[in-house]
Amino acid sequence: MTTSDHPTVELEPSAAIDIAGDRIEPLRAFAADLAERGEELGLIGPLELPRLWTRHLLNSAVLAPLVREGGRVADIGTGGGMPGLVLAIIRPDARFLLIEPMERRCNWLTEQIQRLGLDNAEVRRGRAEEFHDAFEVDQVTARAVTALRKLVPITAPLLRDGGEMLFLKGLSVETEIEAAAKVLRKHRASDIRVEELGAGQLAETTRVFRATIRSHD
Repeated sequence: MTTSDHPTVELEPSAAIDIAGDRIEPLRAFAADLAERGEELGLIGPLELPRLWTRHLLNSAVLAPLVREGGRVADIGTGGGMPGLVLAIIRPDARFLLIEPMERRCNWLTEQIQRLGLDNAEVRRGRAEEFHDAFEVDQVTARAVTALRKLVPITAPLLRDGGEMLFLKGLSVETEIEAAAKVLRKHRASDIRVEELGAGQLAETTRVFRATIRSHD
């Protein structure tokens, strides 16, 4: 086979230590296993290895400072671990519920939690709407799940009154906000804004949609 058949895994960027701090070793261990088995298990695409750190791991990790101290966070559609598992690695003070409908991915997440010795994360198999009456959290996160007009209604019921949405979004986030205006009003969203994280650390900044939800009268 030619070299192109086996894309080179991206070397750890210098910004990784700045972002992960003293949690860099477990993040490295997770990165190594994801690089080795991620494509085989369908967690990442075949062309993602050359940007594994910058596009996936650190793109998720820069969200860590926005996680409330000691908070309880639900990550929707965790998939291969972004951003929920990455955040659980970097923020051991907070607790994370990793919500994922696919059994194969749930098995992967559970394995990683055990292998990395994380006692602040647990996996819940299912879709967000299946847990509307099961618990309330301080914050909810999501990455590459669906458009805001669909994401807001299925995640808002998971938040306690005054809870916050933290959704990683792309260039079209402003358009998504306009399209979701009706559902944002319905769920009494306030402090709606988009922040760019990772400036000066990552070549491509991470866009985060933030909104506070008043879920109760």
